[in-house]
Amino acid sequence: MPQVAHAIATAGILDLDDLRTEVGELRAGEWAGHHLAGFEDDETVEWAGHASTLTVRGRATTRRPGAGIRSLGRMDITGASAIVTGGASGIGAACARGLAARGAKVVIADLQEDKGKELADELGGAFCKVDVTVTDDIVNCVEMARSIAPLRVLVNSAGIGWPQRTIGKDGQYESAHNIDIYKKVIAINLIGTFDFIRIAATAMSTTEPMDSGERGAIVNMASVAAFDGQIGQAAYSSSKGGVVGMTLPVARDLAAVGIRVNTIAPGLIDTPIYGQGEGADAFKANLQKGVLFPQRLGYPEELASMVVECVTNSYMNGETIRVDGGIRMPPK
Repeated sequence: MPQVAHAIATAGILDLDDLRTEVGELRAGEWAGHHLAGFEDDETVEWAGHASTLTVRGRATTRRPGAGIRSLGRMDITGASAIVTGGASGIGAACARGLAARGAKVVIADLQEDKGKELADELGGAFCKVDVTVTDDIVNCVEMARSIAPLRVLVNSAGIGWPQRTIGKDGQYESAHNIDIYKKVIAINLIGTFDFIRIAATAMSTTEPMDSGERGAIVNMASVAAFDGQIGQAAYSSSKGGVVGMTLPVARDLAAVGIRVNTIAPGLIDTPIYGQGEGADAFKANLQKGVLFPQRLGYPEELASMVVECVTNSYMNGETIRVDGGIRMPPK
């Protein structure tokens, strides 16, 4: 490490690839604003966002031989188990790929066996058939994940929607919103999310804490419908609003055992749910008009990137983050 300090001190600029050789694999953005051990407190490593270079501001010193770079607060998930519910397709699949890219052993928890097994094979992970309304399925999935590696990550991405207005047009009780469908949406999106949290967090609490004291991280998937529910979204908005509402209290509950909890509220994300062809393209073109910038639907990978950030950033906790391009949904 002193060689690194010396190289930066002498040259003032160091190629990022050279630095990686000395201190291991880290992404460029993770160096921004870090203090370099071996330098004065006001001397920091700065990363130029447009170039793969690092510069040091201030006078170099080698007072502390052997000192290294103080790393950003990151939870390392390399070799850990990560469960992604609804992970066989769409947003869940993008999250699974993002976590696998960080070295996690991903367990795809889904009802879609063909797609789930195919993705699990691609990622070198595992597939577990899970109905999130069945606690025994959840326990079985958590046990599978624990058998592979210490369980550190849970991403709750399973969910359904059901468009129906609260009352019908004919004034008949029978045409009011189907109460069984309402209960089903709540059971999958809200209760299923909490059930998976309580079971997975129980397992996480028994793992050895990392050097930082962390044992794991949980990310839930809500929706902008939790805040901007449209006409006909009573059931869906209720379920996602519940997920947002439980984020902070659950994070407070789990802080004692070193488990962080965050929620992401996606906007309009371009997934196969919109279909394909000219009709689908025209529909999506109309939808994206309300997005501030960039005026398009979001990519699943952009959402997955935020999931990975919430998982690995040790200071992210108890928060709900909108990833929506600035859209505020109109009534319909």
